Amino acid sequence: FYSEDLTNAAFKHIKLEHGLRQALLENQFLVYYQPKLCLLSGRVLGAEALLRWKHPEEGFISPQDFIPVAEESGLIMEIGEWVLRQACEQAVSWERQGLAFEHIAVNVSGVQVQHEAFVDSVKGNLESSGLQPRRLELELTENFLMKDVEASASLLADLRQLGISIAIDDFGTGYSSLAYLTRFPVNKLKIDRSFIANVLSDEQNKKIAHAIINLGHSLNMKVVAEGIEFGQQLDLLKDKGCDEGQGYLIAKPLPNDEFVDFLKRYDARKLNFRQTKQFGIHHQSITKALA
Repeated sequence: FYSEDLTNAAFKHIKLEHGLRQALLENQFLVYYQPKLCLLSGRVLGAEALLRWKHPEEGFISPQDFIPVAEESGLIMEIGEWVLRQACEQAVSWERQGLAFEHIAVNVSGVQVQHEAFVDSVKGNLESSGLQPRRLELELTENFLMKDVEASASLLADLRQLGISIAIDDFGTGYSSLAYLTRFPVNKLKIDRSFIANVLSDEQNKKIAHAIINLGHSLNMKVVAEGIEFGQQLDLLKDKGCDEGQGYLIAKPLPNDEFVDFLKRYDARKLNFRQTKQFGIHHQSITKALA
């Protein structure tokens, strides 16, 4: 049945798709970087590269709104290639500045990964930028990998041959098979933020987070928690043995110049994780402890 909402949704979709094409032509896209910490030592390990779209009239548009449109239209191929290239080149720039970090993580779309030239694209970006493969980490969603297990296992093997790391994003929210998980040459599991958000108030979420940590370690994988916003969450995850973390408690996604400043100022020795409970206010960050 027709409804006005259908017309509005169609117009919104067309407007977004046209806007995305203009954004590519006019360089409206930005890459922000969210710091990732080793929860044991407090040391900065690197960052996750996150796509941002700053529209000249409407300001920042949420990725939740434009990424699905980019995937449906096929524009995600060009956009994803641009993000990967920017992240690799920026990481090389950090190296040349002598900044301390281990890796740059890039979240890639399932549509992008399915393209037959994807592995060659990753290899080409590594070669053109000069980034060492060990410094690149690609994040793929659990649901995408489980759609075709055989193809996914082959793809991951090809990517690992390049020397890069692989993380399964949003782990625990899909329909994974533990039997097949053992076949994937994966380095890390990322606990979905939905579990971290309720890890203090919901005993079941706490048990799930702990189970994922134990599962990852039993398979010789590291485990990353995303969406850490409170000191109590960080303390609990650290006590449970979680390896890495990111979230607004540590730092929000930052434009490159602010991320570089973060790396230059950050000193894990000045931060006592046992004192992070004082920052248990929404969106306050650990960087306040570094002043």
